[in-house]
Amino acid sequence: MSFWNCYKGKKVLITGHTGFKGSWLAIWLNHLGADVYGYALAPYSDLDNFVTCNLEDHIKSAEGDVRDRDRLIRYFNQVKPDIAFHLAAQPLVLLSYSDPLNTFETNLMGTVNFFEAVRQTPSVKVAINVTSDKCYDNKEWVWGYRENDPMGGKDPYSASKGCSELITNSYFNSFFKEEGSCLIASARAGNVIGGGDWAKDRIIPDYFRAAKNGGKLMIRNPHATRPWQHVLEPLSGYLNLGAMLYLNGRQYTGGWNFGPEDTANYSVKELIDFILLIDNKGGYTTPELLQKPHEAVLLKLDISKAVNQLHWHPVLSFSETVDFTVKGYQADLNSKEILAERKQQIMSYTDKAKEKNIDWAIKLKDIQY
Repeated sequence: MSFWNCYKGKKVLITGHTGFKGSWLAIWLNHLGADVYGYALAPYSDLDNFVTCNLEDHIKSAEGDVRDRDRLIRYFNQVKPDIAFHLAAQPLVLLSYSDPLNTFETNLMGTVNFFEAVRQTPSVKVAINVTSDKCYDNKEWVWGYRENDPMGGKDPYSASKGCSELITNSYFNSFFKEEGSCLIASARAGNVIGGGDWAKDRIIPDYFRAAKNGGKLMIRNPHATRPWQHVLEPLSGYLNLGAMLYLNGRQYTGGWNFGPEDTANYSVKELIDFILLIDNKGGYTTPELLQKPHEAVLLKLDISKAVNQLHWHPVLSFSETVDFTVKGYQADLNSKEILAERKQQIMSYTDKAKEKNIDWAIKLKDIQY
């Protein structure tokens, strides 16, 4: 069993479990033998991963808004989880321009309410806030951002994620620093792709929607470079971090970056060109005169801390990332057993991690680094 059997039999609570990453995390934790609880808004559509995988039949799910602090605290008190992951958020840059108020309310006060719930639930031993690579003050450097670089953000979404990191640090220093208190950390990753994501204004869902309808994808920023990664890559980081905190303690608190290797950053155009090599059902256009809000052209993370201290590594090459992603969407469009397809990808990913001798996939005993 992966992650040193840490999650087997544990109560794990996920906020945002109906979202893209949250639903994948719930599937993996369920596969690991955890008793999974979720708290989130209802899914947006019948295409959402949570719906197509019938997750409501496999985990315990509660509908609620993270802005409703009292309700969230009551749910924590009712469940009494051992470990909590906070993924509930407004996750889209473009939507943050049209709805900044909801973005800030959800991403800031949602973080505050999560840590208030953790504070008032003594059973919680580990709590991880999942933010974004966009939490950094992005100067579009050619080198990756490290965990101690300044927080920032020009658009409302990025600013809200920088604020969420500052809130996490404040709660750590104010309430969770003492020996015996809950161990908290934050996890930063971005540009996550994979089957089950049908959100608006995201490059891969937009491609498959256009291809399904016989149209062409319109690319806003073809030369924008991103640290593309399949959803299982950062999730393996979150699970690795949670297990290390639970088994080995306070030395693993703080912020952590999870992303591809430094040389694995590709442009939007290169990503779509790779997809077309596997699933050539559409195409794209790049209107030069399109009026568009600001989005960073270059953004990448330095993952040295996670590699050296957590002994975590990315597993998939870029071509494998694209292949896993395309197969995920093909399951969405053609399979009647999508949950089984998701679990098969988790097992394939774990096998690849074993082949690379990555610790979380091969070591079955508690570890002391």
